[in-house]
Amino acid sequence: MAIEMLSYRQLGERLGCSRDAARALVKRLHLPIHKANDGKALVSVDLGEINHNLMPTHSSADQLPVTASLKKGIEPKLEATAATHQAELERERERAERLMSELLRAKADALATRATVTRLEGELAALRSRPWWRRLARRKKQPSGSFDVPQIDTNVQAVFASSEVA
Repeated sequence: MAIEMLSYRQLGERLGCSRDAARALVKRLHLPIHKANDGKALVSVDLGEINHNLMPTHSSADQLPVTASLKKGIEPKLEATAATHQAELERERERAERLMSELLRAKADALATRATVTRLEGELAALRSRPWWRRLARRKKQPSGSFDVPQIDTNVQAVFASSEVA
Protein backbone atom coordinates (compact mmCIF):
# COMPACT_ATOMS: atom_id res chain seq x y z
CA MET A 1 0.00 0.00 0.00
CA ALA A 2 0.95 3.61 -0.33
CA ILE A 3 2.17 5.83 2.45
CA GLU A 4 -0.43 8.37 3.51
CA MET A 5 -0.22 11.56 5.54
CA LEU A 6 -3.04 11.45 8.11
CA SER A 7 -3.93 13.50 11.17
CA TYR A 8 -4.50 11.75 14.48
CA ARG A 9 -8.26 12.08 14.06
CA GLN A 10 -8.19 10.61 10.54
CA LEU A 11 -5.90 7.78 11.65
CA GLY A 12 -8.24 6.99 14.53
CA GLU A 13 -11.22 6.86 12.16
CA ARG A 14 -9.40 4.49 9.80
CA LEU A 15 -8.29 2.19 12.62
CA GLY A 16 -11.61 2.39 14.48
CA CYS A 17 -10.25 3.95 17.66
CA SER A 18 -10.13 7.34 19.32
CA ARG A 19 -7.79 10.22 18.46
CA ASP A 20 -5.81 9.68 21.67
CA ALA A 21 -5.47 5.95 20.99
CA ALA A 22 -4.15 6.75 17.50
CA ARG A 23 -1.61 9.18 18.98
CA ALA A 24 -0.46 6.54 21.49
CA LEU A 25 -0.09 4.01 18.66
CA VAL A 26 2.02 6.47 16.62
CA LYS A 27 4.20 7.10 19.64
CA ARG A 28 4.58 3.39 20.37
CA LEU A 29 5.47 2.51 16.75
CA HIS A 30 7.81 5.55 16.38
CA LEU A 31 6.11 6.67 13.17
CA PRO A 32 7.38 9.92 11.58
CA ILE A 33 5.36 13.04 12.46
CA HIS A 34 5.30 16.25 10.40
CA LYS A 35 3.65 19.58 11.11
CA ALA A 36 1.17 20.84 8.52
CA ASN A 37 0.80 24.52 7.59
CA ASP A 38 -2.25 24.81 9.82
CA GLY A 39 -0.30 23.53 12.86
CA LYS A 40 -1.83 20.04 12.95
CA ALA A 41 0.39 17.00 13.26
CA LEU A 42 0.41 14.68 10.24
CA VAL A 43 1.66 11.12 10.49
CA SER A 44 3.33 9.28 7.61
CA VAL A 45 1.79 5.84 7.79
CA ASP A 46 1.37 2.76 5.61
CA LEU A 47 -1.89 1.27 6.85
CA GLY A 48 -1.02 -2.12 5.34
CA GLU A 49 2.02 -2.50 7.57
CA ILE A 50 0.26 -1.54 10.80
CA ASN A 51 -1.00 -4.60 12.62
CA HIS A 52 -3.52 -2.99 14.92
CA ASN A 53 -6.08 -5.19 16.66
CA LEU A 54 -8.66 -3.59 18.90
CA MET A 55 -8.92 -4.99 22.39
CA PRO A 56 -12.37 -6.41 23.09
CA THR A 57 -14.31 -4.33 25.56
CA HIS A 58 -15.90 -5.93 28.58
CA SER A 59 -19.63 -5.61 28.80
CA SER A 60 -21.15 -4.54 32.07
CA ALA A 61 -23.76 -7.32 31.74
CA ASP A 62 -21.06 -9.92 32.47
CA GLN A 63 -20.03 -8.15 35.66
CA LEU A 64 -23.55 -7.55 36.99
CA PRO A 65 -23.91 -10.84 38.96
CA VAL A 66 -20.47 -10.40 40.50
CA THR A 67 -21.29 -6.84 41.51
CA ALA A 68 -24.60 -7.87 43.05
CA SER A 69 -23.01 -10.67 45.08
CA LEU A 70 -20.26 -8.35 46.35
CA LYS A 71 -22.85 -5.71 47.16
CA LYS A 72 -24.86 -8.22 49.24
CA GLY A 73 -21.80 -8.99 51.34
CA ILE A 74 -20.64 -5.41 51.79
CA GLU A 75 -23.93 -3.60 52.52
CA PRO A 76 -24.71 -5.27 55.91
CA LYS A 77 -21.17 -4.61 57.13
CA LEU A 78 -21.39 -1.04 55.94
CA GLU A 79 -24.73 -0.50 57.69
CA ALA A 80 -23.39 -2.02 60.93
CA THR A 81 -20.35 0.25 60.77
CA ALA A 82 -22.57 3.26 60.08
CA ALA A 83 -24.77 2.39 63.09
CA THR A 84 -21.69 2.08 65.30
CA HIS A 85 -20.39 5.44 64.11
CA GLN A 86 -23.82 7.02 64.65
CA ALA A 87 -23.87 5.76 68.26
CA GLU A 88 -20.34 7.09 68.82
CA LEU A 89 -21.40 10.43 67.36
CA GLU A 90 -24.35 10.66 69.76
CA ARG A 91 -22.13 9.79 72.75
CA GLU A 92 -19.59 12.42 71.74
CA ARG A 93 -22.33 15.01 71.21
CA GLU A 94 -23.69 14.36 74.73
CA ARG A 95 -20.16 14.52 76.14
CA ALA A 96 -19.52 17.82 74.35
CA GLU A 97 -22.77 19.29 75.71
CA ARG A 98 -21.89 18.15 79.24
CA LEU A 99 -18.39 19.63 78.98
CA MET A 100 -19.81 22.88 77.60
CA SER A 101 -22.21 23.21 80.55
CA GLU A 102 -19.32 22.52 82.97
CA LEU A 103 -17.24 25.15 81.19
CA LEU A 104 -20.01 27.74 81.44
CA ARG A 105 -20.49 26.92 85.13
CA ALA A 106 -16.74 27.27 85.77
CA LYS A 107 -16.69 30.56 83.86
CA ALA A 108 -19.54 31.91 85.99
CA ASP A 109 -17.67 30.84 89.14
CA ALA A 110 -14.51 32.54 87.88
CA LEU A 111 -16.41 35.77 87.18
CA ALA A 112 -17.96 35.70 90.66
CA THR A 113 -14.54 35.08 92.21
CA ARG A 114 -13.05 37.91 90.17
CA ALA A 115 -15.78 40.26 91.41
CA THR A 116 -15.09 39.21 95.01
CA VAL A 117 -11.35 39.78 94.53
CA THR A 118 -12.01 43.24 93.09
CA ARG A 119 -14.28 44.13 96.01
CA LEU A 120 -11.73 42.90 98.57
CA GLU A 121 -8.91 44.79 96.84
CA GLY A 122 -11.01 47.95 97.08
CA GLU A 123 -11.60 47.39 100.78
CA LEU A 124 -7.90 46.74 101.33
CA ALA A 125 -6.98 49.94 99.49
CA ALA A 126 -9.45 51.88 101.66
CA LEU A 127 -7.93 50.39 104.81
CA ARG A 128 -4.41 51.17 103.67
CA SER A 129 -5.31 54.76 102.92
CA ARG A 130 -6.23 55.33 106.58
CA PRO A 131 -3.54 56.71 108.91
CA TRP A 132 -1.34 54.21 110.67
CA TRP A 133 -2.71 54.94 114.12
CA ARG A 134 -6.25 54.19 112.91
CA ARG A 135 -5.09 50.85 111.61
CA LEU A 136 -3.83 50.02 115.10
CA ALA A 137 -7.24 50.69 116.57
CA ARG A 138 -9.30 47.56 116.86
CA ARG A 139 -12.97 47.39 116.10
CA LYS A 140 -15.21 45.69 118.57
CA LYS A 141 -18.81 44.97 117.68
CA GLN A 142 -21.48 46.20 120.09
CA PRO A 143 -24.04 43.69 121.34
CA SER A 144 -26.79 45.65 119.64
CA GLY A 145 -24.97 45.24 116.33
CA SER A 146 -25.87 48.77 115.30
CA PHE A 147 -22.35 50.10 114.74
CA ASP A 148 -18.67 49.42 115.36
CA VAL A 149 -16.75 51.34 118.01
CA PRO A 150 -12.98 51.35 117.64
CA GLN A 151 -11.24 49.82 120.62
CA ILE A 152 -7.83 51.41 121.11
CA ASP A 153 -4.94 49.12 121.86
CA THR A 154 -3.42 49.46 125.37
CA ASN A 155 -0.05 50.48 123.91
CA VAL A 156 -1.72 53.25 121.94
CA GLN A 157 -3.61 54.34 125.06
CA ALA A 158 -0.32 54.56 126.91
CA VAL A 159 1.13 56.75 124.16
CA PHE A 160 -1.90 59.06 124.27
CA ALA A 161 -1.80 59.18 128.07
CA SER A 162 1.88 60.13 128.10
CA SER A 163 1.30 62.87 125.53
CA GLU A 164 -1.60 64.34 127.58
CA VAL A 165 0.53 64.50 130.72
CA ALA A 166 3.30 66.38 129.06
